[in-house]
Amino acid sequence: MLKGHQSWIFNSKPIILGSAAVGGPFEGNGALASDFDIIHEDLWVGQDSFEKAEKVMLEHACARAIEKSNIKKEDINFFISGDLMNQITSSSFAARSLGMPYLGIFGACSSSMEGLALAAQLIDSKSAKYVMASASSHNATAEKQYRYPTEYGGQRPPTAQWTVTGAGAAVLCGEGVGPRVTSATMGRVIDMGISDPYNMGAAMAPAAVDTIEAHFRDLNIDDSYYDLIATGDLGKVGHEIAISLLKDHGIEMMPNIFTDCGLLIYKKDQPVFSGGSGCGCSATVTYGHFLNRMRKGELKRILIVATGALMSPISYQQKESIPCIAHAVSIEM
Repeated sequence: MLKGHQSWIFNSKPIILGSAAVGGPFEGNGALASDFDIIHEDLWVGQDSFEKAEKVMLEHACARAIEKSNIKKEDINFFISGDLMNQITSSSFAARSLGMPYLGIFGACSSSMEGLALAAQLIDSKSAKYVMASASSHNATAEKQYRYPTEYGGQRPPTAQWTVTGAGAAVLCGEGVGPRVTSATMGRVIDMGISDPYNMGAAMAPAAVDTIEAHFRDLNIDDSYYDLIATGDLGKVGHEIAISLLKDHGIEMMPNIFTDCGLLIYKKDQPVFSGGSGCGCSATVTYGHFLNRMRKGELKRILIVATGALMSPISYQQKESIPCIAHAVSIEM
């Protein structure tokens, strides 16, 4: 049901029956290592290219989410997935292996919550019984595509972020036990003229703020409704900008409530510059860490605001600025 201008209320409150997070070796040494279902010690995941490695990680996340849901692969009506690769090939090639009806999406790093919102809408409208939403990224594939191959060893500025090598997946259904998806706010494209691909946090922060404001306005609530509000991929620089912009707009977030997945996933002594990013950032932190905390009773209401920079190698080469978007999904026990 439409609520306000750009939000959905899911009356049936679709259930996240099972979820899984898969990480790479760097993530396995991070702050949330214990929340990953699978950690690969090899960045190549036994493949002959990083692109194939990302696809395999996504397949592993999907397989584990289905296993934890106690259903069969054949029960899934629709598979929704997105990634950062050109033409979302990681998702499409994983869909080829999985053999499920497939909806490929591209919201850059916001793909995790875009997929979760669409999955909830399919369940709530009774257009499906089981839907799986997923997203993935790989540090080496993203760096090679959008900046420089890691082998190049180029110097990175302090504003740069570290693309998470990881994949997350969740299975939604109408009946069962688990965290429930209660609402979603779909974001607008916001472009503040930033063109530096090493400053994604600053580019995406205004989009996160715009969606958070829209969510509060459409649902007539404020930040006190949630135990935790997490942006997806702003990192240190973007998180500080978002706090400042929200304050300017009359919304002063409590530090113990407002956080960012890119700030949580790595340890302070890991050389990640401004923090984590990538489709796999919000996907693994949400489908692993946050949902685990909800199942333990530590959190009852959370809002995940995944942010994405809708650029491409071509748009960057043509000196375009970076259009950004954020999608918010609320999950409650």
